[in-house]
Formats: sequence, structure tokens, C-alpha cells
Amino acid sequence: MESSLTLSRAPAGEAAPRPARQRIADDKAMLRAAAEATRDLIAPRPGIYWADLIASVVVGYGALAVAVTAAKTGVVVLAAMVSALALYRALSFIHEVSHMKHSALPRFRGGWNALVGVPMLVPSFMYEGVHNLHHAKTRYGTSEDPEYLPLALMKPWTLPAFVVISALAPIGLLIRYAILAPLSLLSPKLRTTVMERYSALAINPSFRRRAPEGEARAMWNRVEAAASLWAIAVVVLTATGVFPLRSVLIALAIGSGVAVVNQVRTLVAHLWENDGEPMSVTAQYLDSVNVPPPALLPALWAPVGLRYHALHHLLPSLPYHALGEAHRRITAALEHGSPYHKASYAGLPGLVNKIVRSTFQPR
Repeated sequence: MESSLTLSRAPAGEAAPRPARQRIADDKAMLRAAAEATRDLIAPRPGIYWADLIASVVVGYGALAVAVTAAKTGVVVLAAMVSALALYRALSFIHEVSHMKHSALPRFRGGWNALVGVPMLVPSFMYEGVHNLHHAKTRYGTSEDPEYLPLALMKPWTLPAFVVISALAPIGLLIRYAILAPLSLLSPKLRTTVMERYSALAINPSFRRRAPEGEARAMWNRVEAAASLWAIAVVVLTATGVFPLRSVLIALAIGSGVAVVNQVRTLVAHLWENDGEPMSVTAQYLDSVNVPPPALLPALWAPVGLRYHALHHLLPSLPYHALGEAHRRITAALEHGSPYHKASYAGLPGLVNKIVRSTFQPR
């Protein structure tokens, strides 16, 4: 969901220096090698997608059931952590859904919405038609990119605010689907506002999404109705005592945990050093981040291929299960001086430290 927080840039009258990355030309050798090395990895493997999704859902909801029913605090905390990580993995498939050709994975989008999107109040339409704008060569890093803010060029306080505000996501989603969605049916003006401002997983507060058309509009209406009915049911069943308040609060805390982990992952998915100018594909790649093995923890905080975010920007059509092999092939094919190797980082602490230090630099 779009953040209502307006993050400050350089003070008025003080222009932030233009990062040199904006002027980087495309490295044709890297682009050619990446394409040639991965031609046989394009096809998604349905068995992997379904098995991974179902396993994540079973673990996530199973641990959630333990967390909301257990009496011992230690068991609740442990189960909640397991649930948050598993549901975060399941939710991360929305990224794959936004990129895939649905004919290659029949019924996967519908299955994902039924198992994850609707129950967690993050249906696929909140990313489809939005995320593709982030990959548009002329939009990436500009004011028209829904998923970009020059965080590294902003004030130091913006980083903790960027993460902390995400903890409110479950409450915001309940309000959006239980209250605003049904009310918007009575007011065309409110309906426009809900569709433009509260129907996208975006971090750029100036982004306004366009209403979908045709089959996309019909799908949106069906899935939004299901999410709205579920949200209303949660509110009503909690208010009437059918759902114990303690259990609902634990579930909301788990949802907040999912949102915070994702926001931290977003914080280090890019270097966020572009201040609005269009960038070449190579420049976009270098502004993005890979956290490849031997690091192990990225498998938890950057699941479903998100640990290869820079590579994904280079080859957005590759399915998530092919990114590891693609990275190994491209790394072996390109000499040490290639820009490809410059987008790989050791882990989360170093990346967080890098962006924090950037915000303290004089501009």
C-alpha cells in the first residue's frame, strides 16, 4: 500500500549532487553475455512454484495457528517468528505473479490469491500493473516510478520512519478493504481515490495508478470483493467475540512482522542514489543489489529470488528458481572488471550501513 509519508530531500536552495551513476552507459558485453548464458533458463517450472508456495502456506498458517492458541509466551513468540517468515515467503510470490505469463503457469495467480492474496489482504492487482512501471527503462528512478525514492539522498530520519511506518500495514489494509472499499461503491469520488492512491504496493507518495480496463478490471473487481468480504468478516467476528481479541492481535503482529521484514528488504534492494534522471540498463543494474551465496540469511529476508534483485533488473523475465544458476553462469562468463560483479554485496548489515552513511553526507 502506498505510504502517506512525505520524505524530505535536500533543503530548499541546496541541490543534491548528481550521482555519477546517472551517466553510466550500457555495458554491451555484459548485456550480451547475460542474455546468451541464460537462454535455456527462461521457462518456469510449475512443480517448483506450486510446491514452494504450498509448503510456505502450510508452514505459515500452521505456525500462525500455534501462535494464536498457545498459552506459553515462548511458544507464541517462536511460532509467530516462524509464521512471519513463512508467510513472507508465500507473499513474495506476488512479485513472480506480476512478471509471469499466466499461460505458462495456469491457475497459479488464482491459487495464490485464494491462499495468500485475499487472506493477507494483499491481492495480486495491488502489484500487477504497478511493478512493471518500475522496470520501464525510462521510468526507473524517476518521479514516475512507483517503487523508487532517492532514500540515500534524503535526511537520516527518513530511514527509520520508512521502516517503522510499515508496521501499520495490517491496520491500513483492514481499513482499505473493510471500510473504504464498500463505502467507495457509494461515492465515485471516493472510489477514484481508493483506486488511485490505496490500491498499489508503492513507496512513491506522488504515484497515482490508472484504473485497469477489460479483463484486468473484471479480475480486480472479483478479487477486491473477496478481500473486502474477508476483511469485514474479520472485523465483525472480532467485535462479536467469535475471534478472540488476543488471537487477532497476535495475527496482526505477525502481519506487521511480515511488513517490516519486507520494508527492510526494500531498503537494501537498491542503493537509492538516483535523483530523478533516466538511467541506462547498466546504471539501473548498478543501483540494484545482489546478495548471493555464501551468505545464508538472505534466503530468509530476501526469498523467492529477491536476493538476486540486481540480476532480476537485468533479466526480469527469468523465473525465480533460475536466478541462482543464471548468476553462476554470468559470473563465470565475465571477467573480473565487468560491472556485473560490482552489484554483489556480502549481506544486510553492510548494506544498511552504506545507506545510513549516505544520508549523513553533506549535500
